[in-house]
Amino acid sequence: MDCPVCREPMVVLELDEVEIDHCFSCGGIWLDSGELELLLEDSAEKDRFLSSFQVDKSTKEKSRRCPICLKRMEKVLCGADKNTCIDRCRRDHGIWFDKGELEEILAAAHFDKDGRVLNLLRDIFRKQG
Repeated sequence: MDCPVCREPMVVLELDEVEIDHCFSCGGIWLDSGELELLLEDSAEKDRFLSSFQVDKSTKEKSRRCPICLKRMEKVLCGADKNTCIDRCRRDHGIWFDKGELEEILAAAHFDKDGRVLNLLRDIFRKQG
């Protein structure tokens, strides 16, 4: 699968038994549909977080294409204060996080209380660097 930003081939990394696609060139992460939910495990906070995603129609960020269906993705605001804008496939194929966005969201979230997922991400990228 090619990166939606730089078009370079992405590599598959396993993070706590969930496969994520990562671009070594730009540092972005692609999570197929349902993979974010698997990483966050089952909690009421996670459900509230995922249902809080809000389409940002006023963003000036360039629209990206889904690496699966190649259709333009929508920009979605997320996070506690909705200041992080990610890309989500309109056909529900997955979510694209630019470098650092997934870690930023997890660091500010309340559902990863023990920091398990955040620590896994930091560990995996420390090993690759």
